[in-house]
Amino acid sequence: MSSVEEHRREAPKSVSCYIITVSDTRTPETDSGGDLVQTLLDEAGYIIKGRTIVKDDYEEIRELVYKNSVHSDIEAVLLTGGTGISPRDTTYEAVASLLDKSLPGFGEIFRFLSFTEDIGSAAILSRAIAGTIGNTAVFSMPGSTGAVQLAMSRIIIPELRHVMREIYKRT
Repeated sequence: MSSVEEHRREAPKSVSCYIITVSDTRTPETDSGGDLVQTLLDEAGYIIKGRTIVKDDYEEIRELVYKNSVHSDIEAVLLTGGTGISPRDTTYEAVASLLDKSLPGFGEIFRFLSFTEDIGSAAILSRAIAGTIGNTAVFSMPGSTGAVQLAMSRIIIPELRHVMREIYKRT
């Protein structure tokens, strides 16, 4: 058995997650990206501890991510939206400013998959980011349903339990 297979076998059976949609225009009725994150987490057996929509404002995003990252019942914070390069897109900066450890492979693999399977060279415009804040995993992905489907099904859902195993591992 490979060490990755062993790590996955030792990983927690479920993870408690909080979903944040970053948008100036989405409402609970129109938040298709957040709906998809919730559906995919539910289907994979993850626990949803809460969900909210926040305006694309650096301080508001930062405060909400931090508040949920230190909450004892939340193990992972998943954000959707605000990862582009328009002047209003501040999710990347807000998340990056809080990370204790970054997981650059998440953004790299997300952009690679986006390039090869979906949007071609427009993948360079994505600023998907992931890492840890204390013992909390944080994943930030673009807000389109295609991007959410790709990030969740190909990267986050297959690896989140493994990520948590590594975070909780004691040396």
